[in-house]
Amino acid sequence: MPSTVKALATDSAGAAYHRATIVRRDPGPDEVVIDIKYAGVCHSDIHTARGEWGRTIFPLTPGHEIAGVVSAVGPAVDRHRVGDRVGVGCFVDSCGVCQHCRLGEENACLDRAVWTYNDIGRDGLPTAGGYSQQIVVRQGYVLRLPDSIPLDRAAPLLCAGITPYAPLVRHGAGPGQQVAVIGLGGLGHMGVQLAHAMGAEVTALSRSENKRADALSLGADHYHATADPETFTNLKGRFDLIICTISNNIDVDAYVGLLRLGGKLVFIGLPPEKQAFSTRGLCDGHKTITGSNIGGIAATQQMLDFCAAHDVAPRIELITADQVDAAYQRVVAGDVRFRFVIDIASL
Repeated sequence: MPSTVKALATDSAGAAYHRATIVRRDPGPDEVVIDIKYAGVCHSDIHTARGEWGRTIFPLTPGHEIAGVVSAVGPAVDRHRVGDRVGVGCFVDSCGVCQHCRLGEENACLDRAVWTYNDIGRDGLPTAGGYSQQIVVRQGYVLRLPDSIPLDRAAPLLCAGITPYAPLVRHGAGPGQQVAVIGLGGLGHMGVQLAHAMGAEVTALSRSENKRADALSLGADHYHATADPETFTNLKGRFDLIICTISNNIDVDAYVGLLRLGGKLVFIGLPPEKQAFSTRGLCDGHKTITGSNIGGIAATQQMLDFCAAHDVAPRIELITADQVDAAYQRVVAGDVRFRFVIDIASL
């Protein structure tokens, strides 16, 4: 029979969270039951819960940075066993047969990826995420968590790790490359660590001087405050690759000016407004503006293994279920170093 489990839910845009129960289905033949131990708080959770990204299906139980332990498996499961340490990221299903899925980009499924929360699953029911005690997922969408990464620190990797990792790999971050990371929040602090571990020379760009010590301790070789107009003069034509992690509007043309010939500016944050830019700076320098959205299952597993091999993990602040509303306020205010993680045992 389906299981009833504890969860956090919000009932309308901007409403406070409350304890609730949700129903999890029995596992199908190829499905895995995961007892959730920790769930990261992503800014996407906040945008969705506040109705800032269009339709939200209420009541909502968010969370797509999930770390836990397998508690049951269907009879056809051959990738995971009871007791395994596993994770679930931003999506829990896709068609599996389209061109994108066959290329390992299930997140860009041409039919549609099924998001971990705020979506309708292929069973016709709304999906619910990691702010809960348990989740049931097809085995092909469950990630193996390396033993060397504690579960609480592994959880944010399922979004905040793969989101910068994918474009860094795709665009060749490595020795001899000058890489800049705009923003030093959840995504940015992982971007700095990953680019450094890949061997690139890394510059952190943040609005003020407040995070200089943090950036350097994370592996940045250089730090510059973007509120200082001299930054854009001194760094003109410096970078092969710039990763923009923030969810606010930026002066795109100013950052394009920091690119070398053939350089790339990659957006991985999602500002709610459209971004404006001139094509002149792109054409004059053969430069590219592009974007990236998480990554497929194989890339996510590769990222997890890379982090284990290079001792890369997020810096977290562990919170209880009662602190989630306050944590949202602090994320929006930029008052977190660098990812909140919910201890699901506190539900």
